[in-house]
Parts: sequence; structure tokens; C-alpha cells
Amino acid sequence: MGTKLIVVEYNPNWVNKFEELRDFVFPVLSDLEVTIEHVGSTAIPRIAAKPIVDIDVVIPTQSDVLVAVTRLAKLGYVHEGDLGIPGREAFIPPRDVDWHHLYLCTVDNAEYKRHILFRDYLRNHPVDAKRYSQLKQMLVKQFKGDRSGYTNAKSDFVRDILKRAGWNDLN
Repeated sequence: MGTKLIVVEYNPNWVNKFEELRDFVFPVLSDLEVTIEHVGSTAIPRIAAKPIVDIDVVIPTQSDVLVAVTRLAKLGYVHEGDLGIPGREAFIPPRDVDWHHLYLCTVDNAEYKRHILFRDYLRNHPVDAKRYSQLKQMLVKQFKGDRSGYTNAKSDFVRDILKRAGWNDLN
């Protein structure tokens, strides 16, 4: 995707897009004990987000990773490695599929656990979700095309929510 940083109002069609992508991916992994989760801001009703669906494909053990990577490649996904987050494999989607972020990890992966904890907390705490939405809308104007600046500026809020949700660095 380009360098322009865009945050838009919540779009309920993001849920449908996730379901389409889940249904596209699931058949090649169906014999594994797989869970496919909609994560990121597009998974949280009523909050502004970058209009890119984030998906965590969750498998039971590290020994399933190579099998899943190979099968996702058959669909046209390009494996990018962990991109600096150990235990979380990233993929470029197939050319003929809408752009999205797909990550593969095991059920005990810390990044996956943070994704779910953060998503579920904001789904159940609408006041904090609104605060997060407003923060993102303010930061996108401030940081324009600076994705790392935008992400770093959200980090204190994200850490605070994770702490309130019960996360600690020992999880």
C-alpha cells in the first residue's frame, strides 16, 4: 500500500469483508485446529480505523506453522517472515484479493493474546473505544504519512488499555 495514512469512520461492511476473507482462507487450513480472528480497529464497532482488515490465523503449535505457510502460499499469499515480531508470521495477500493484513501465529503467542485482549476490552468499554477513535483521528492529522510516528503516539493509550484489561509483561 502507499505511504498515505488514512483513518476513516467505522464501516460495518468491515465485518463482511473479514467473513469473506475468513471463508477464503479456512478451506486450506480446515484440517488443522485453526481459529481465524478479526482483530485490529476494524473489528471494534463504532471506532475510526485505517480501512484495512487485520486477521490473525491461529494454530495450536509451532509445528503447524510450516504446513500453514505452505497452504496459504497455494492461495497466493506471500510469506514475509515475522517482520520483527517473533512467532507472528506476516503475509502479503494474493493480487486478486482486497488488501488486508494476515498474520499466522500459535495460540500461545503474546502478540495474538494482546490483539484479542485489546479488541475485546474496547468492544466492551464504549467510552474507552470512543477515546481511542478520537485519538486516532487527531493523530492521523498530526502525523499524515508518518506511520511509525502515528503508531508510536498511540502506544501509551494502547498500553493503558492492555493494563486495564489485565495484561502484564509476564503474560
